[in-house]
Amino acid sequence: QVQLQESGPGLVKPSQTLSLTCTVSGGSITANNYYWNWVRQSPGKGLEWIGYIVYSGITDYSPTLKSRASISRDTSKNQFFLHLGSVTPEDTGAYYCARSWYSSFFESWGQGTQVTVSA
Repeated sequence: QVQLQESGPGLVKPSQTLSLTCTVSGGSITANNYYWNWVRQSPGKGLEWIGYIVYSGITDYSPTLKSRASISRDTSKNQFFLHLGSVTPEDTGAYYCARSWYSSFFESWGQGTQVTVSA
């Protein structure tokens, strides 16, 4: 079965770029028909989809974050990445990577990683 694991700094200063890695095992990020997503959750705000990179390398983003978010991948390491620029304390939260069948339901999740934006 596929497993996903988030990693990256837990503390980021305002105006800097938040960078996270999702390491995937048990399945290839280039396998047909799968989308690889970033999702976040903040207290009292619920779950928010950030964006995805598909098996072909095409990306898409939430309209509210499109101007600041970038998703990329390293197929040789079976990893994909999130870069969220110009962060503010409002970007504080738990960040998850997740696999979906096309752009439908999330079938597999990482455990999540807490990111705090603070000076």
